[in-house]
Amino acid sequence: MTLAMSWDEWTRHDGVALAKRVKNGELTATELAAQAAAAIAKVDPALSGVVELFDDALADPAKAGADLAGPFAGLPFLMKDLGPTMAGRLQEMGSLFMRGNRAGADTFLTAKMRRAGLNLIGRTTTPEFGVCSSAENPSVYVTRNPWNTDYTTCGSSAGSAAMVAAGAVPIAHATDGGGSIRIPAGVNGNIGLKVSRGVFSIAPHLSDLTGLVSIQGCQSRTVRDTAAFVDACRGGAPGEFMPYWSAAEPYAEQIKRDPGRLKIALSHQWGEYRATPQIISELERVGRFLEGLGHEVAYAQPQIDYAAAFAAQTTCYISNFAMVINNMLSQRGLQRPPAELIEPINIRIWEAGKDTSFAERAAMQAVFNTTSRGFGAFFEDWDIMLTPITALPTPKVGTTEYLTISDNPDVLDWFGNLWRNFAFTPLANLCGIPAISLPLAKNEHGLPLGIQAMAKQANDGLLLQLGAQIERAIEGRWNSGETPAVHATKS
Repeated sequence: MTLAMSWDEWTRHDGVALAKRVKNGELTATELAAQAAAAIAKVDPALSGVVELFDDALADPAKAGADLAGPFAGLPFLMKDLGPTMAGRLQEMGSLFMRGNRAGADTFLTAKMRRAGLNLIGRTTTPEFGVCSSAENPSVYVTRNPWNTDYTTCGSSAGSAAMVAAGAVPIAHATDGGGSIRIPAGVNGNIGLKVSRGVFSIAPHLSDLTGLVSIQGCQSRTVRDTAAFVDACRGGAPGEFMPYWSAAEPYAEQIKRDPGRLKIALSHQWGEYRATPQIISELERVGRFLEGLGHEVAYAQPQIDYAAAFAAQTTCYISNFAMVINNMLSQRGLQRPPAELIEPINIRIWEAGKDTSFAERAAMQAVFNTTSRGFGAFFEDWDIMLTPITALPTPKVGTTEYLTISDNPDVLDWFGNLWRNFAFTPLANLCGIPAISLPLAKNEHGLPLGIQAMAKQANDGLLLQLGAQIERAIEGRWNSGETPAVHATKS
């Protein structure tokens, strides 16, 4: 097959640039789809990040549902196999139990993506039901980090992160219930924005307010691709449980201007969870870089009860996931999860959470409230808080203490293992505030380390504006201009 462009040319373009070339008549959406499919064929054997490609979407993007008049003009886009559904397509959620599960309809956000001109060409890997830190069950698949395949991509947006980092596609769908956009962005060298509550629709499958800890979004390699995605896909469906808000101007316009002088707080220890010395040194280096851009940088953090916040977040996850599993069991007339089809920790989460009382949920929500107020008060004095994405280096493939195939009999201890590494991401979900991972650092193993910037609720645009300022300052050379060992440009 003759491709429309060289691999160097393909990976130099972001999604906005490719869409512009289609609109200018230089390329077609079908040619972009063919190039993406060839890139996936080139990198995925080493990474195992793609579950399925859709032949009809590759052959005829418009007929498969992409609105070629939309801003992305038929840009190839991979969907995480979790969250928004696609009419007639399989959605198996990383689980043997869900094999053959086919969606009857598009969700509201899926329809928005199609109208934005995104060509939904396939599904990417995720841990079972999105639980845990990486897509790693040998009975399903093992997704690997393109920088070094001995290491995990983390998760839960594992396959999307790997494909974006490896140059297969410029942008892909991701979800974030406690860091699942930002963590894999951070360890794979991508940009990952968790938007504020009230940006992307969760209709029609979720409505409970605590269900809104899970946020939709994308992985990308440029700030403007993320900005364009949010601009094109935001907004609530009729009857959403909470109000959905709009920005004063499109983020694609806001990011063209540098922000004013910002007050930026550094933080690397939340309660008992502390980053390693190497990771702290990288955070401080980035802080000095931001001082060089004219911002005020100092150490500070919200004054909250971190132990209580993590305990409440754990209660939320256990009870929410238990109900997700319970609903699946009910649909099949089952009384308990089949051990041969559902992973051990997910069964223990179901056992621990299925009888959660209203009183326990009310106590959890009270902590959500006080924690959110604490962060809100903090952001009255500070514009941005900067943390590492992870407290510890990226785990190697096979580190079972973080996986739902773990034999750990204690669910709370298992969650404690997660928080020791992924301490800095979940509270943004609890509070509904925006946070972005920017590929600015390296961990002890020489792998990418995302630096997280957080802001007050609805200040998503400020995070993108700061990201764009940094991107201009480094001349677009995220990850110091390096590319992964497994990459579309490499044989």
